[in-house]
Amino acid sequence: MLRVVVLGASAGGGVPQWNCGCAVCQEARSERPELRRTQASIAFSADGDHWFLINASPDLRQQLIATPQLHPKVGMLRHTPIAGVILTNGEVDAVAGLLSMRESSPFTIYAHPKVLAILRTNSIFNVLNEKYVRREPITVDKAFEPDLPDGSRSGIDILPFAVPGKGAWYLEGHVHPGGDDGAGDTLGLRIKDKASGKYFYFLAACANVTDDLKSQLAGASLIFFDGTVWRDDEMIAAGLGNKTGQAMGHIAMSGDTGAIAALAGLDIGQKMFLHVNNSNPALLRNSPEREIAERAGWQIPPDGTEIAL
Repeated sequence: MLRVVVLGASAGGGVPQWNCGCAVCQEARSERPELRRTQASIAFSADGDHWFLINASPDLRQQLIATPQLHPKVGMLRHTPIAGVILTNGEVDAVAGLLSMRESSPFTIYAHPKVLAILRTNSIFNVLNEKYVRREPITVDKAFEPDLPDGSRSGIDILPFAVPGKGAWYLEGHVHPGGDDGAGDTLGLRIKDKASGKYFYFLAACANVTDDLKSQLAGASLIFFDGTVWRDDEMIAAGLGNKTGQAMGHIAMSGDTGAIAALAGLDIGQKMFLHVNNSNPALLRNSPEREIAERAGWQIPPDGTEIAL
């Protein structure tokens, strides 16, 4: 059985964001604590004992404390159920939490060579001693089975694939340490339990839903999909930023070419938005935007949500 836990469902900064006074963040600080969310990451397992993370958010330590499935085994001085971390991009949102995993427990980082190059050229990630923490390159459109810490097979098949997106913000205007050619900056993942055949998709960032992507996602039991903004100019209109969703590499939820419309009619079982920005009014349960999303079959899960396939 494939089990998935939503560790965090928010975009960068979380909800509430530390320096934000928007309506959502104000409500999350005061009378609506259920709005609070940490930054996007999930954990999944095929056996309930060994878990893999997709991305390591800056909130990872808090997420691990809040998730009993990821606690050390009782009676052991040093232990973690985490066998590996799969990175879908090199943004701060996806990699900063790795620094909280520096205490010499064995696990493997799986990432595209372009993302591994970012880690390699930033010396702060050397705190992850490669004697214990292996770094394994993954290839677009080539499935792999991650190992368990003892070297045995996990029984999980992971297929990375390229999706429309952008490289890390902090590299804009700089030479990419992994080179500027080819895909790899933004990946989607299909996670499949080899024993049961059950699978789900994870896309924390996506700038556009292509016909190929529609075909790939059609009929899936579960998808986690980029829900950063409700409308493309949302942050500009709210006075919270000067970039559109597209400029940041994210598709809007709404609109004729937004995620809700683009992914309608594909016979997808459960549709969950994650990486939802604090500016997004769909976070508010009684908002018209939330009603539209839920009427179309979408959920915005709270942290800690567990799904079994």
